[in-house]
Amino acid sequence: MKLKAIVLLSTLVLSGAVLAQTKAPEPDYTLSYNLGGVTEYRYRGISQSGKKPALQGGIDFAHKSGFYLGTWGSTIRWIKDSSANGIEAKGPVEIDLYGGYKHAINDTFSFDVGGLQYWYTGNTLKNITGVNANTFELYGAVSAGPGTLKYSRSTTNLFGTPNSKGSGYLDLSATFDLGDGVSLVPHIGAQHIAHFGTYEDASLTLAKDWEGTVLSAAVVSTNWSHRFGAEYTLPGTGNKDLAGTNLVLGIKKNF
Repeated sequence: MKLKAIVLLSTLVLSGAVLAQTKAPEPDYTLSYNLGGVTEYRYRGISQSGKKPALQGGIDFAHKSGFYLGTWGSTIRWIKDSSANGIEAKGPVEIDLYGGYKHAINDTFSFDVGGLQYWYTGNTLKNITGVNANTFELYGAVSAGPGTLKYSRSTTNLFGTPNSKGSGYLDLSATFDLGDGVSLVPHIGAQHIAHFGTYEDASLTLAKDWEGTVLSAAVVSTNWSHRFGAEYTLPGTGNKDLAGTNLVLGIKKNF
């Protein structure tokens, strides 16, 4: 009887060890959400919120095959601030719709290709510039370790800029894990605007993740004024320097 008990106990211990070592099966897909805000919404170095705070949030669907879909939105001000000569421009929200395919080649290298539609709901920027603000881009990226090199190319006019189809943005970024939920992300980019010119932007972001709540601080800058001078102002500039150096604070909750 004692021998049977010992055998049974050994079997249970071994079974428990095997179960502990067995990985949970990979789900067919994941669905994640995020909600947050920033003291200023900057994109490619340029303020989209008139140097004012913005609310932001998104939803992402990722299939285990590598295909993904998502949407992300933010409040903006640059279209409204573009109103001029008694003509009012409207467009208070940016909604991004994107989809693509990601694949890990090995433990070091991976790639990502897809398309992104920038949709400015109900915008009337065309009344000012003659071109709708809505923009579509195709993109491709290659990652190696912590670094990612990405190129985006517009198949439409770029953010309401006349005759700018075929504009491209090349950027390089890296994410360094400093431990204890802290990360450091340096970034540089170059935006070529077809038939206009090219400017560069740079940023350095420090973030801390507390169980899905992320606090961040980023220093963001561009050389827009050096490249183009004061005579070429951005839409919605008014008396604001939308491309100058600034500190952007953010908070985001991931679900």
